Amino acid sequence: MEATTQETKKATEPVVKDNSGSSTVVISDHLPPLPLCLIVLICSLGLLVFALRDLLTTGRNIGGSWDEAMLIFTKSTDWYNDSRGWRSTQGGFSAVMKISTDQNNMGGFFVRKVAGAAAVGVHLQKLIPLLLHPMGAQWVCGHFRPLLTVAFVGNVAIGLFYSMYWDVLSSNGATELPRVFLALLGLESTTIAAYLLLSKSTKKGHAVAMPEGKTPNSWTSNIVSRTILISSTAVAIIALRDLFLPGFILSLIPRDDIYLEWTNAFLHSPPPGSPEDFDQGLQAPLYIGDKFMSQFAALHLLILCLYKFSSAVLIRYGSDGSGTIKCKMIWKAQAFADGLLLFVLRIFQPAAVSASLDLRWHLMVVGYETFILFLYGFF
Repeated sequence: MEATTQETKKATEPVVKDNSGSSTVVISDHLPPLPLCLIVLICSLGLLVFALRDLLTTGRNIGGSWDEAMLIFTKSTDWYNDSRGWRSTQGGFSAVMKISTDQNNMGGFFVRKVAGAAAVGVHLQKLIPLLLHPMGAQWVCGHFRPLLTVAFVGNVAIGLFYSMYWDVLSSNGATELPRVFLALLGLESTTIAAYLLLSKSTKKGHAVAMPEGKTPNSWTSNIVSRTILISSTAVAIIALRDLFLPGFILSLIPRDDIYLEWTNAFLHSPPPGSPEDFDQGLQAPLYIGDKFMSQFAALHLLILCLYKFSSAVLIRYGSDGSGTIKCKMIWKAQAFADGLLLFVLRIFQPAAVSASLDLRWHLMVVGYETFILFLYGFF
């Protein structure tokens, strides 16, 4: 009797055609679970609002006294000016100067804009595939599992980052807003982990004819994978250094010392035994907010790279061709994230040149990856 009831309930649910058009798929199997979508929407959207603030209006207070304490700690208010009303720069891109000086600190401004762009990309990566359902994606086939797995890892990494700075944040009276962020990350991570553990892939797609040169274990796209392995590896190397060894000069990167000086790394993390350490080592604790933002930007860039690496290497084509569906979920959002980073690099190019730092190679690398991700993600 119970089996009959289950079959009747299943039969009355709406159905849609699958890609082949030869069979139907129950919508409850086709779409991600509604509770998961709602939790991710609430949590990631809340984090996205503050990321957009950091990107578009750096230093603007949108969260009352809690937000003000955090902005003062990170020194983000240095570039916010609303003395002229709507004509003021208000921490936007119009505040970027073509000439970088010690007074306007364009290198520090650059770090905060990159942090905002990277954070926007991280949170949009979770929102876009769940809210704008990818073509051919089916929850019951496990198409969302790689995306959610990396999202869980990224959330845990961000939570650990805040935890490592908790004593510093507490001494600066800036723990209230991070506490809200940790609550949102914790709720979202718990929900994602529950669905990953409790919901299994119960259906496998129909086998498809392999394109020439493809096997089920092949990369989904050799062109995209090679582009990511070249471009994102370069970004990941710099981000890993900024996160774990701030202030360390990478000799294989041309003019890396200029980059570190421009972004204030020598102020908050002078290399031991260096002239900067001798001159400014005692003042380094005063720039802990700059160090926080530099490592915050590096961490979010690494999370973006992790998404791209997973699509390049870990996700395979599959006997049913599902690898393409899984990868396109990532490529579409990453094309947008790379586009934001490319825009920030281009806006700050004149200021960097004035500090003897040429960003043209950075622009070419990120620009090419953006083009490839957009091309293969949307077409």
